[in-house]
Amino acid sequence: MTVGRLLRKLGYSLRANVKRLSGPPHPDRDRQFRHIQRQKRRFTRENLPAISVDTKNTELIGNFKNNGRLWRQKPDEVFVYDFPGDAECRAIPYGIYDMARKRGHVSVGTSADTPQFAVRSIKSWWKRSGRRQYPDATELLITADSGGSNGHRPRLWKRELQQWADKDGLTITVCHYPRGASKWNDIEHRLFGPISSNWAGQPLRSLKLMLNAIRGTTNDGGLRVTAELDHRQYPKKIKVKDREMKELNLQRHTLSPDWNYTIRPRPDFRK
Repeated sequence: MTVGRLLRKLGYSLRANVKRLSGPPHPDRDRQFRHIQRQKRRFTRENLPAISVDTKNTELIGNFKNNGRLWRQKPDEVFVYDFPGDAECRAIPYGIYDMARKRGHVSVGTSADTPQFAVRSIKSWWKRSGRRQYPDATELLITADSGGSNGHRPRLWKRELQQWADKDGLTITVCHYPRGASKWNDIEHRLFGPISSNWAGQPLRSLKLMLNAIRGTTNDGGLRVTAELDHRQYPKKIKVKDREMKELNLQRHTLSPDWNYTIRPRPDFRK
């Protein structure tokens, strides 16, 4: 107690760790942010779809504590421990945010967060509303993190995008945010933030409740969200061979070619 009093007089207090350091800055970090902004402005100016995508935190579905508070007469009783074995399932929300129209779509999977799941979720958004809102569009811009199922490294992500481009005749441009910069991806604070606020303090006891909470998310900026359930099974560790990569109609941009590339339809593969 004496030591504590002396430390407080010197300006010390008990403090938790603060997540602030993102590692050594990449030399192209600032140029990449500027490049993404230019791409977003061009697509918006030409009335072409520009979306921000990412996977939200995985949620255990069941009687588990959900951070936040609700107006109630008595606290909601939940399990003491978050044991996965007590869960109905593990839900994986993959989000798509239309940056110009302020519309979101979330595909809730129950299998695994893989590139196949990510691309299928984006295709689902396109079929549900994207194609209707942009009937004349032949180009699509995707901004994403540099890691995860939609990262710049997974070959399967690029192969799945190529197969979609071949089928629907879309030219897909992808721009990845630098490492440690995911919080600047629009979807994080314009879609995932409002969703987390909307279900804060509400135990996600069922997938239906989770979907309803997502669909009921709005804000003063005009956000509207749709959601769907995806029970498909997505296998992990699918390997894409070098031959398949060479067949992709992928053009890397001059600036940060690992982070920026455009995938165009292959005429010989169009179905």
